[in-house]
Amino acid sequence: MNQMKYSNQTDDVYGIKVAGSKKKTFVLWREVVMAYAAPAIMAGIGGLVTADRGLLIGALTTIGGASALMALMIGLLLRSRVGHMRWVIGAPHLVVVGGFALVGSSLGLYAAWVTSVLLEIMIPSNHLAWVGRVWIDFPLSGFIASTIVTWRWRLAVTTNFSSKRRRKK
Repeated sequence: MNQMKYSNQTDDVYGIKVAGSKKKTFVLWREVVMAYAAPAIMAGIGGLVTADRGLLIGALTTIGGASALMALMIGLLLRSRVGHMRWVIGAPHLVVVGGFALVGSSLGLYAAWVTSVLLEIMIPSNHLAWVGRVWIDFPLSGFIASTIVTWRWRLAVTTNFSSKRRRKK
């Protein structure tokens, strides 16, 4: 009988899996740039669509700036000793992200309060339009930026941790 040789189709699948499972790394400057750009672009589009000049200005200043600052602060916190604590690495993904989201929005509220108080001290007749926006922009930006940064950091940590665990076996 004439036997046909069939190629092993699973070789291609394993080759794809290996190529796609490269080690993910957490690069803080990329996270900060994205934390500024993403909300600034989205709020800018919203300002263009609604013809809201305050939202356009806020997109580039309070929204994008607060997001970038919060991403930097949370990213530095996660890269410090806090990110190496057992409960941060061992707790469920959503619990860690939720906890840091609360921290981010709390820091945003605190930053809004400090900004309002300092402006009231420096400029007693404070009628700047953007000061009213900080009570929404800062906590919301803090919440979103800390959620995204913590999510991506956690994915990088668990990917690196699981790949180290596989190598030890």
